[in-house]
Amino acid sequence: MAKKQEAEKELKAKEAELDVKVPQEKETIESEADSISIEEIKSKITANTADFDWDADDKKFGNYSDSDREKLEKMYDGTFSSITKGEIITGTVVSINNKDVVLNIGFKSDGLVSVSEFRDTPELKVGDTVEVFVESQEDANGQLVLSRKRAKTQKSWERINSALDNDEIITGFVKSRTKGGLIVDIMGVEAFLPGSQIDIKPIRDYDVYVGKTMEFKVVKINHEFKNVVVSHKVLIEDDLENQKTEIVARLEKGQVLEGTVKNITDFGVFIDLGGVDGLLHITDISWGRIEHPREVLSLDQKINVVVLDFDDEKKRIALGLKQLTPHPWQSLDENIQVGSKVKGRIVTVADYGAFLEIIPGVEGLIHVSEMSWSQNLRNPQEFLKVGDEVEAQVLTLDRDERKMSLGIKQLTPDPWQQAAEKYAIGTQHVATVKNMTNFGVFVELEDGIDGLIHISDLSWSKKINHPNEFTKVGEKLDVVVLELDVENRKLSLGHKQLEENPWDTFETVFTIDSIHEGTVLKVTDKGAIVALPYGVEGFCPTKHLVKEDGKSLKADEVAEFKIIEFNKENKRIVISHSRIWEEARAEQRVQEFESRKKEAKAATNAVKKVKDSVEKSTLGDLSVLAQLKEQMEGAENKARKATTAKKASEEEAAE
Repeated sequence: MAKKQEAEKELKAKEAELDVKVPQEKETIESEADSISIEEIKSKITANTADFDWDADDKKFGNYSDSDREKLEKMYDGTFSSITKGEIITGTVVSINNKDVVLNIGFKSDGLVSVSEFRDTPELKVGDTVEVFVESQEDANGQLVLSRKRAKTQKSWERINSALDNDEIITGFVKSRTKGGLIVDIMGVEAFLPGSQIDIKPIRDYDVYVGKTMEFKVVKINHEFKNVVVSHKVLIEDDLENQKTEIVARLEKGQVLEGTVKNITDFGVFIDLGGVDGLLHITDISWGRIEHPREVLSLDQKINVVVLDFDDEKKRIALGLKQLTPHPWQSLDENIQVGSKVKGRIVTVADYGAFLEIIPGVEGLIHVSEMSWSQNLRNPQEFLKVGDEVEAQVLTLDRDERKMSLGIKQLTPDPWQQAAEKYAIGTQHVATVKNMTNFGVFVELEDGIDGLIHISDLSWSKKINHPNEFTKVGEKLDVVVLELDVENRKLSLGHKQLEENPWDTFETVFTIDSIHEGTVLKVTDKGAIVALPYGVEGFCPTKHLVKEDGKSLKADEVAEFKIIEFNKENKRIVISHSRIWEEARAEQRVQEFESRKKEAKAATNAVKKVKDSVEKSTLGDLSVLAQLKEQMEGAENKARKATTAKKASEEEAAE
């Protein structure tokens, strides 16, 4: 190798010498080309190159036989390797200096690799073999370009892809923390480890993993952007899955195991049984009611649980804690029977009632109908709330089915037992409005005694469409008992009956054809509501709202109305404004007709007198009288025709 290097140095020295001398000689030759012969030029060149043998070809020093040439070519091919750009090959370290590492790869020239690419192998020495990547067979200087870093990266990518394809485990070094996870160095390739893939439990501090060497599985590769995503969590899950299979295979229902509280949720607690988790539902924690598992258990607490059920395929395990203690119903006092009084705490309030806990795990239902004698109680939350300490009476008890119904109202006397005496028909009382419907008002006379005031019994005169127009919830009302049914607990009440029926008086005031002043309150498609004196309302149909000028009355207008219908039983008054001026106009027409009739009668009498006098007149007077008679008869006929035509016209207009 040393001889080879010396030969290369001599060759370079000669090349340098020729680079200087030959161009000068060439210039001389070119300038003298036209004046000297070839032999003179040849002799001049050979003067400087005395050792050059110009007759070597003639002496056949460079001629080889075909067999010799083939033999020499094979020897040459065996001496040098054929390399390709982008290939990864193995080279031997020839020398190491402060800048480069010289590698012999069997090519016509050695390759140089920067010593910085061998920082991970400080023990590198001459004679060691390393893999390198052929970046170029020759650079601008004819130098072979190699890279160990690219060879490592290429090999790493092949190894990472193989790990993904074959689901293999690889080792990596956690370099640093980044947003959402960690950066892992896998054989020189940076990979991303998401925070959710570090462990099966949530990790709050990622920094504790920086600087550690861990095992991973490749879960995703983006070849376009050279991105690699790895997971450590899947390795833990695989181990746990194997542990689960082994543990579940040994499980039996009723088996008692020790576990650690791993996680607490609203619906239950997850217990770590040593490699497999089981669910302890909130209903299986305690015989008594609890709002949240934290009332009984805490994180990392060690407890004994019993296996209630498990699923081999889904690896689900149902656990119980309360089952390790006897059921409280077994220890319930034997002296508690139907009719007994018990005390407890309200643990749940629902729409239909409330549950009273007598002892932890033993509860009774107080139905909403058993909370109060009042029929108006619809929502138990108005009467009871969670945490209340109350006393109740046992109504039903079934120890085998572990059911109990309780009542609170039974601790007080039933008010309906004295209702017949206290609320006799015709008696007056003060009631409180509790509820309203479209048909009436429900009132309470006392706790447990309710009654109904029908909407028609609220007012004599005012028309009420809904009770809220007359009263409101919580208001006090004077009432009188109309009907009483003790057996069915029904009480019919009235409010208007406290006063005399004003319609008896109205009947004498609002007589048919009487005229009263009124104010239009509201106009509808069918007519208008009109306020009449004494707080009475009347109804005026649309056709009766027309005024004399042809227009109709509008809201808030004041006018006179004639009573055309009065119904005492239905409290209905029908009125008309048009009828007033229509009748006045008709009366005027009658008067005119009578007047014309009298005039016609007077004319007839006059004609009769003339006729009588004609019989006593002379012949000369007869012609004069005949002419007068003709004039008077013509006037009478004309007046009669005019009267008949006018009457027909008025009748047609009236229709």
